Amino acid sequence: MRIVYGYYETCTNYRIKDYVMGANEHRRVERLTTGVLSKRTGCNIETIRYYERIGLMPPPPRTEGGHRDYDEGHLRRLAFVRRGRQLGFTLDQIRGLLKLVDGGDFTCGEVQRITLSHMEDVRAKIADLRKMERVLKEMAAQCAGGDVPECPVIDVMFSSGVR
Repeated sequence: MRIVYGYYETCTNYRIKDYVMGANEHRRVERLTTGVLSKRTGCNIETIRYYERIGLMPPPPRTEGGHRDYDEGHLRRLAFVRRGRQLGFTLDQIRGLLKLVDGGDFTCGEVQRITLSHMEDVRAKIADLRKMERVLKEMAAQCAGGDVPECPVIDVMFSSGVR
């Protein structure tokens, strides 16, 4: 089979084509430009190109004019990467998950191990954010919010970390 103008076309030399494809059946393959892929996923065009450069996205075929010609597989993979980033996974963690999927021999246990490790990182960040919230609350409580040039919040920020 080959793709012609976004449709699968069977070779007319094969008698089995009617059995496999159906006599008049053609399956539509949706082709996507970079702009359409960007709009459908909410991912910036430059970010899509970056993901291609670092190997998270496979390079798409090119049209005769040299434009990228994405398909549904690219759309799904980019959605996976975007969702992983939204959940706070690093690019290396996402790469690891994709290697498992690409290899086809991943187990739920392997995915769970990566996820639980990431969850520990998230919990540590939450604890740090709670500490930061307490410090900011204490700093804000020291400030009267007046028009004087002295500000306890600024003073604390300049003195923090100096020994």
